[in-house]
Amino acid sequence: MYNILNDAFKKRYAVPQFNTNGMIWMESILKTAKKCRAPVIVGTTDKIVDQLGGFRLLAQTFRLMKEELNVTVPAVLHLDHGQAVERCFEAVDAGYDSVMYDGSKLSIEDNVENTKRVVEYAHRNGVTVEAEVGSVGGTEDGVYSDMLYADLNECIQLVQETSIDSLAPALGSVHGKYKGEPNLGFKEMEKLRFTLDIPFVLHGASGISDEELEKTISYGHAKINYNTELNIAWSNALRKNLMENPELHNPMEVLQPSKDALNQTIEKVIKRTGAYQQA
Repeated sequence: MYNILNDAFKKRYAVPQFNTNGMIWMESILKTAKKCRAPVIVGTTDKIVDQLGGFRLLAQTFRLMKEELNVTVPAVLHLDHGQAVERCFEAVDAGYDSVMYDGSKLSIEDNVENTKRVVEYAHRNGVTVEAEVGSVGGTEDGVYSDMLYADLNECIQLVQETSIDSLAPALGSVHGKYKGEPNLGFKEMEKLRFTLDIPFVLHGASGISDEELEKTISYGHAKINYNTELNIAWSNALRKNLMENPELHNPMEVLQPSKDALNQTIEKVIKRTGAYQQA
């Protein structure tokens, strides 16, 4: 993850993270990244890790799938929104490449202290760490959060005192569908960019315009997270197929249009972030 993000950071493109909701997602992400010759991040949200079989199963499935599909582009497995220090430790032990500790709901002092513990353990095992300041609004995988802009001084404190590898400063993006138009804090992004020399991460990118995305990347966001956009495309295609073909019952035939929709959406995002043919 360190090399992937720093290459994107220097060259001013962004590596997309696509959250997986099962084998179909993981397969589509890896196949499309290979086709597009793009670096890619497969994210597993802590909230649904256990529903998907647990850390060890996900890590081993990821490694085997990369091998079976002969994926040679940079592809890493990342824990998204780790809810506890111990959960991050579990992901590291299972073989994850990167973890995010989300202490954004805590005081900055507790966030720093817990993030430090995660960084020390992860770095000892060659695993990178992402942390968050502020709160990305909206709902993701059943977890709701109010929007809270990151404080510049808290961002500086978290980076300087923990040695994290990337920072997710909450600056107006939301998880899930936007209600109205996005209101990203570009002035705050600019201040952060001139203050901290570290790759930033944007959570909740689904629904952001190409122009806003380009501007966000220009301010140092080298990792952009997607989930809702993929899920909408997948569910719409599945629903349409079943409604148009009510007698359909073969699982492969039922699922194929939704898999195609995933592939197409992932490729579109890869091109939007500038990661296309960067590997």
